[in-house]
Amino acid sequence: QVQVVESGGGLVQPGGSLRLSCAASGSISSISSMAWYRQAPGKQRELVAGITSGGTTNHADSVKGRFTISRDNGMNTVSLQMNSLKPEDTAVYYCSARSAVERRTYWGQGTQVTVSS
Repeated sequence: QVQVVESGGGLVQPGGSLRLSCAASGSISSISSMAWYRQAPGKQRELVAGITSGGTTNHADSVKGRFTISRDNGMNTVSLQMNSLKPEDTAVYYCSARSAVERRTYWGQGTQVTVSS
């Protein structure tokens, strides 16, 4: 079992920055990758960025050059640094952790990010 908890959302003006954090606990050694997804009202959940246990990262085209995923302390904590935020980045951001052993994905409860003047 893996527990995932996000933090760091909030309201920010266009062009501003926010840093989201995701803390994983439980069977951390089973985690093969972690990722950030987002879901805006009326839209499907989409992948924002991901990172593997080996450190390989990938970012959606819509956030490349603005968002950066990183990890601290192995796979215990994963962060998403978001710069140059745009109104279209407004969404609920979810952290996920993929367990290679259990072959399932664990999700956090989500954190709201609102970009507005």
